[in-house]
Amino acid sequence: MAPDTSVIVFDVNETLSDMSLMADRFEEVCAPGYLARLWFATVLREGFALAAAGASARFADIGTEVLRTVLSGADLDRGLDAAVSYVMAGMKELKLHPDVAPGMRLLKEHGYRLVTLSNGSTDVAEQLLGPAGLRDEVDLVLSVEDAGVWKPAQAAYEYAAEACGVRPEQMMMVAVHPWDLHGAAGAGLRTGWINRTHARYPEYFRAPDATAATLVALAGEIGPGPGAAA
Repeated sequence: MAPDTSVIVFDVNETLSDMSLMADRFEEVCAPGYLARLWFATVLREGFALAAAGASARFADIGTEVLRTVLSGADLDRGLDAAVSYVMAGMKELKLHPDVAPGMRLLKEHGYRLVTLSNGSTDVAEQLLGPAGLRDEVDLVLSVEDAGVWKPAQAAYEYAAEACGVRPEQMMMVAVHPWDLHGAAGAGLRTGWINRTHARYPEYFRAPDATAATLVALAGEIGPGPGAAA
């Protein structure tokens, strides 16, 4: 780790949260569980398209519209509007991956400031961190809604740096998404990839500075920060 790196920035959806649980929500309205992955990938695509065009929209708004399309052909056990509302509500009931709480606490012990930066809302991040007792460990809960553009646009990361009062190169972006890390690297941040699925990192994206299978292992690889106790 570079000696002046003092802030760890976490992506939220899939990086901290176990979004595989969204498949249960789909099945509970009698839609195929596999549609959860299609839904999330489509939401990201639409958000990225808006960012490329210099525009933005709230994750919840895009998610709702995409969900109406994804569920429209399913044999639901309730009306479409009710099914959409039920599935979307699941975003606020997700749980952390098992490695997140110990990993975040270890990074805190190492003297780093912890921040989240999500393409989703701050409410979802707050609901995720609070029940796990991690909200007090995190200095800032940030959303691209306040940046005016989705990650991986450079302005999203610059917004986070400004909010933290540091230079981009003093931050490390931690995510499971290579596209997020590529965008962060382009903005000057260091990057850490959590590879829980043992996937191959795409060669067309800028390689991460650190890689580990869990957040705990990544914390060990990064080591103590400038704020660590002597």
